[in-house]
Amino acid sequence: MSLPAAATASTVLVTGASSGIGTELARELAGRGYNVTLVARTEDRLRALADELHRAHGVRADIHITDLADADARADLILALLSGQLEVAGVCNNAGYGSVGRLHELPLEREVAMVRLNVEALHELTGAFLPAMVERGSGAVLNVASTAAFQPMPGFATYAATKAFVASFSEGVHAELSGTGVSVTSLCPGPTKTEFGERAGGSSFEGGPDFVFSNAEDVAREGVEAMLAGRRSAVPGLTNKASMLGGRLVPRSLYLPAARRLGAA
Repeated sequence: MSLPAAATASTVLVTGASSGIGTELARELAGRGYNVTLVARTEDRLRALADELHRAHGVRADIHITDLADADARADLILALLSGQLEVAGVCNNAGYGSVGRLHELPLEREVAMVRLNVEALHELTGAFLPAMVERGSGAVLNVASTAAFQPMPGFATYAATKAFVASFSEGVHAELSGTGVSVTSLCPGPTKTEFGERAGGSSFEGGPDFVFSNAEDVAREGVEAMLAGRRSAVPGLTNKASMLGGRLVPRSLYLPAARRLGAA
């Protein structure tokens, strides 16, 4: 087991906790007795979730209203948690967003901000809390990647590239931690019923039959189970596992032209 048992003196950090998979990760952890530290930019949603978790499970649910794409705000959060009363037993790096469109036609500032959030913030938060976990000999980090990590995606180029970083980084650090009692898990969901598509600004994330989509509760449950087991990666659902294999095995010379046509549809 990598994520230690729930304790009154510890907490699990969950970023992007105001909606979707982040909210369900917090619910799943609280349901197992873990205190949680909830981070997002939307105060009313975080307060409502913190109240819900405390009432339902009796756990401590702290909130931090933080824009993780802002380096100074991120540094303040890290300092507050490292110097706080509770040790950070686990980290769920879920905050992130995507965009739909061709890079040369999209607002560059928003694409750069996506890299800062999806990559830079996740990288820094992982690195900030690992040393204490290794010193204690226990702890777990769950980094939310995507099945988009397994191949380039015309029409979603920046997003897919950020998730490729998350998956590669997480699996590499997981190997570095072998024998320490600490793990880093890459969670790679496929299409999931959340607000993601709406925020991405296109319908491409929302199309397709219902069976293609996972629900956020199932994704979160598998993610927490993977943290507890100290697994290197988790890909929820048979369809997503097949997508992962296809993305890794299909030659780019065949895949990219087809993907470009689909992305333009």
